[in-house]
Amino acid sequence: MVAKPRQPDADLTAAEEAAELDARFGGLTPRAVIEEAARRSFHGGIAAVSSFGADSAVLLHMIAEVDPALPVIFLDTGKHFGETLEYRDALAADLGLTDIRIVTPDQAALDRLDPGGKLHQSDTDGCCEIRKVEPMARGVAPFRAWFTGRKRFQAATRAALPVFEAVGPRIRINPLAKWGTSDLADYMRAHALRENPLVAYGYLSIGCFPCTSIVKPGDDARSGRWAGQTKIECGIHLPGLGEALTTAA
Repeated sequence: MVAKPRQPDADLTAAEEAAELDARFGGLTPRAVIEEAARRSFHGGIAAVSSFGADSAVLLHMIAEVDPALPVIFLDTGKHFGETLEYRDALAADLGLTDIRIVTPDQAALDRLDPGGKLHQSDTDGCCEIRKVEPMARGVAPFRAWFTGRKRFQAATRAALPVFEAVGPRIRINPLAKWGTSDLADYMRAHALRENPLVAYGYLSIGCFPCTSIVKPGDDARSGRWAGQTKIECGIHLPGLGEALTTAA
């Protein structure tokens, strides 16, 4: 018997719905969280967002086992390492993922605000806004919810990360929120998952090539992102995305 999708309570705000879901399902294993969200709570209205970065294979493998046709949104900023683009295609083939959706920055915005492609040198936040936040808002807008691979250990801004959280009028789900580096490594080995080749060179958190550097031994993985700056998030996981989605709703 196929379980009926969970119907959202029209009287609940997204924040209230996220809190209810987190209380009910936040303690489940990552795989069980994915099954609950994809097959019941948000059936037919959920996607995943993946950077195809250092440990993206873990979440994507779990998703492929639950539903290989689940849409996976990849944000092509125009500044990715070539290795990441090749890895995206190879890993998707490995896992049998059949619906990779590539979103890109608005060309008119690039022509107006970053015609030379060097905005990252003077305004990293502005660059992330047009190359990441705005296109990501477009990418997830058709869905009620989406999965991410974020973990609490990755940064101070993620230390209290819930499994279910509200983003504007929608729900973001972080099945791996409670996992640590050993959990990820064990899972990668157990399932013989393909690794982004940049990891072997010391890139432990992989984003756009101008703003990603090799991590020094013993340093936090995200120290290689925007090195030398106070910036530790690109913006797609900060309030700006929720504001963009609220405006679009």
